[in-house]
Parts: sequence; C-alpha cells; structure tokens
Amino acid sequence: MIRMSNKRIVDTNVAMLANRAIDPTLPDDLIDCAERCIDAIAEATVIGRLVLDAGDEIFDEYRQNLSLRGQPGQGDRFMKWVHDNRHSLPVEDRVKITKAGDSYEEFPDHPVLKDFDLSDRKFVAVANAHTGTPSFLEATDSKWWGWKGALAEAGIDVSFVCEDWIRNKHHQKEKTS
Repeated sequence: MIRMSNKRIVDTNVAMLANRAIDPTLPDDLIDCAERCIDAIAEATVIGRLVLDAGDEIFDEYRQNLSLRGQPGQGDRFMKWVHDNRHSLPVEDRVKITKAGDSYEEFPDHPVLKDFDLSDRKFVAVANAHTGTPSFLEATDSKWWGWKGALAEAGIDVSFVCEDWIRNKHHQKEKTS
C-alpha cells in the first residue's frame, strides 16, 4: 500500500526537460511534457514540498546536470532554488540514507528491482525512508514505467509527469528488445 504525502522527490530529468522548454529543437511530442515539468518543479519548490537526502547525493546529481546560475532555463532556476534553500527544508525532508555497497539500506528488497539503475537508487531510498513516503516525479526515463508496479508494492509512489509519453516510450523499447 502506498503511503501518500504532498511531498515530492524530483528526478533530475524533470528539471533537465524543463530547461528544454526554451529549446526550439525540442521534439513536438515533448513540448507539453516540458511545460508540465516546469509546473511540477514550481510546485515542489514554491509551495515547499521538495524532499532531498541529507548527504546531498541528489543535490550533487542536480549540480552535475543543471546550472547554479539559475539560468537560462526553468530547470536551472530550480537548481539555484535547491542550492539556496536545501538547508532550510524541514529536517524530516532532508532524509538520511545509508550506503550499502552499490545501493542503500533503505532501498526496497524486491526481486523485480534487482536490476534497478544504481544511479537512481538514491531517489528510491529517500522515498522509502521518508516518514510520509513522498511521490517521486519522473519525466522521461521509461525504465521507471516497468518498475512502477514493484515500487508500488514496496509502498513507493511514482508520479509520471508525462504519463502517455513515457508509457509509449516504454512499450516501444519493449518491442525492440
């Protein structure tokens, strides 16, 4: 059973796609998705619903992919907000996670998740360790669509910002593999 809260963990690709909203080469099928990503990060920040890990692993990933200057895109503005505000988030929203080899003690033990991306495990560990189990916002990584059932069984809610797009992408990849 998923324990819902109004808190959000934001995948890096949500902010990265928000940045692309100003990119004239953005494919037509992602324009609406980029706008939704802007709305999602605004909700997580302006309303103060963001959840991070206490050790800054998520922050470090954001920093590697987004600009601390806060421009030119909305994803970069999100990065600057996270930089400026992460230490003022409520203590319960700066979740402690514990490394365990390539994974985390807080990562769910579920057979379907055994091949889960190592680089994304921190997000799941944070969601699982948070007392309210916040929703995890995902934009364009279609592998998450295949893991959503196992994550739900573990009590983790994945909210797909661009659900139709990601479902179609996941099914396309399944057909070709």
